Amino acid sequence: MFGGPGGPRALMAQETYKPKSVGATLARLGQHFGPYWYAMLAAALFVVIATWAQVTTPELTGQLVDCYLAPAAASTFGNFPGASGDQNASASNCWLSAGAEPQGFTQTLLKNAFTAGGFAPPAAGAALSDADRLAGLGRVILLIIGLYVAGSLLTGMTFFAMTWAGQHVLRALRLEVFEHLHRLPLIYYAEHEAGDLMSRITNDTETINQAISFALVNVASGLLLLGWIAYNMLAKNVPFALLSMAVTPLMAIATLYFSDQARKAFRRSRQEMGAVNANLQESIAAVREVQAFNRAEENIEQFRAANAANRDANVRAVAFTSALAPALEALGYLALAVVTCAGGLALLNGAQLFGTAVSLGLVITFLGYVQRFNQPIQQIAVLWTNIQSAIAGAERIFGLLDVEPAIQDRPNAPAMPPIVGRVQFEHASAEYKKGTPVLHAVDFTAEPGQTVAIVGPTGAGKTTIINLIPRFYDVTGGAVKIDGVDVRAIAKESLRKQIGIVLQDTFLFSTTVMENIRFGRPSATDEDVIAAAKLAHADSFIERLTDKYQTVLGERGSGLSQGQRQLLSIARAALADPRILILDEATSSVDTRTERLIQKALEQLLKGRTSFVIAHRLSTIRNADMILVLKAGEVIERGKFDELLAQRGFFYELYMSQFRAQERGQEHTPAAGPGANGRPQPEPAAA
Repeated sequence: MFGGPGGPRALMAQETYKPKSVGATLARLGQHFGPYWYAMLAAALFVVIATWAQVTTPELTGQLVDCYLAPAAASTFGNFPGASGDQNASASNCWLSAGAEPQGFTQTLLKNAFTAGGFAPPAAGAALSDADRLAGLGRVILLIIGLYVAGSLLTGMTFFAMTWAGQHVLRALRLEVFEHLHRLPLIYYAEHEAGDLMSRITNDTETINQAISFALVNVASGLLLLGWIAYNMLAKNVPFALLSMAVTPLMAIATLYFSDQARKAFRRSRQEMGAVNANLQESIAAVREVQAFNRAEENIEQFRAANAANRDANVRAVAFTSALAPALEALGYLALAVVTCAGGLALLNGAQLFGTAVSLGLVITFLGYVQRFNQPIQQIAVLWTNIQSAIAGAERIFGLLDVEPAIQDRPNAPAMPPIVGRVQFEHASAEYKKGTPVLHAVDFTAEPGQTVAIVGPTGAGKTTIINLIPRFYDVTGGAVKIDGVDVRAIAKESLRKQIGIVLQDTFLFSTTVMENIRFGRPSATDEDVIAAAKLAHADSFIERLTDKYQTVLGERGSGLSQGQRQLLSIARAALADPRILILDEATSSVDTRTERLIQKALEQLLKGRTSFVIAHRLSTIRNADMILVLKAGEVIERGKFDELLAQRGFFYELYMSQFRAQERGQEHTPAAGPGANGRPQPEPAAA
């Protein structure tokens, strides 16, 4: 009954999200299925035919009894008052007989199939020979087998058609979301968790996938089967149909109750599992502290309590899911008992039930109907919530797609011409949250080839300035111009292609060293990559790696030191050959020897390029053409290194406070002094 992964228990264990706007979401999802309408139409047609086959087989079973077995049944009950009535009822219900007129499309089709090839139907009221009876039975059984086989094949084709269309739609949705994520500005990522965004592409699309490939087909076929069987039962015998469906409300109530309780229990189980994971992660991460403070026993006791709570929650959830199937099975047997008792009593009392004719074949038909009628109830109740979650998942995906990128090109924005390198900030102001400015009317000009260093305390606005140049954010006042062109007036892609960035936290991909450097210019040859690595002084350590440039790096470059990752980042920027270069604390968090190596690489990289440097160590900015000193979003001092020290202003105070802090550190780490290892001391930081 449940062909999905994990069965009903797994489906009820899933988190259920209710959509807010079902109609609008389904309409948009339908638009994505539009190009695959033929697959959807085929699936719908297959569902109808497969359901028709399920509904028809009990009717053929009834015909098998009434047309070929009823006389024998009548003779068996010959001593009862209803025996002759049963035989008459059987004859009247046998629409396969020669004199009977079939009613409706189904009976006409089946009778034509039964008499195909000149096969003689049974004569109404006439005695049948054993040979005729066996031939007729064989013919009807072949039709029943054919219906079962056709129904199974069509069901498989339905799932294939829906899965095929669904996978194409999900592929398009994932691509659409992925492309949209790359168009969103950095501020969006600052306000939204990466895990939630990843969930839109993975979890939400997988929920839709399950609903389309499995739940939707089962619910649609289940509803159609329920309606079709109910109609057939009422059309054949209304009193018998009402008695047969008397247990159905109880089954619906039991299904809804157990499903609801199971979901609540599984929700509690997920919460307890989260507590177990959190406790486990914290204990492992803090194992040194735990052992140092002798807290192992207390931690074990806390974990034991969390684990026990998770066990109890899971046992409760499994108890409800385990009770559902037996409860429905018992009610199903009760429904069969009602049909059997009511039909049997009618057969023994003149083949009448509340004034309507009942035959043995009709009882057999109703038993088949009731068996099929009970199956979809649990199926629909369990899978309907899965469909709700899928609609809610689609709603979350469309909600993400509806987010308008804050940084957009103007209509028909021209491409940025080759950059010379003159950068102007004209009364530039910026804010991340409306009403909370982080830059106030910043003015400065960087001439082509100049190096501009930006220093200041945390939160002064250093990173904001460098984010405005490649237009990761837009100014809220004033303008940022490159070669006299407002960066908002040109296509941002053409602008960013000519700007290189070396960040403090270098991101390396899980691929080869060669491909990591080539990320700066995908069209570069291997020779170009090696030349860039040599310029960045990265070639020497790359050649010592196991597979040299073809060495596959771990996640985020694991296995390499911070300095080596930084050199690869510089090589990547050198390969891109940008006209404007941005260095965001590129030499922080590295030792003095590596810093000197990085400085040599940067000296080569900075030649002939307009550069902006956020400095952590003053050795990076000592030779800068201009130093901007920021405080609370304003440029309070500017000039060259020696000029700013001579002014004895904020820069001087910053320099001296950090210099004194380093001196105090050196007093406690004599091994780092010049006499300990012959290496000069690193210079104090400049923020």
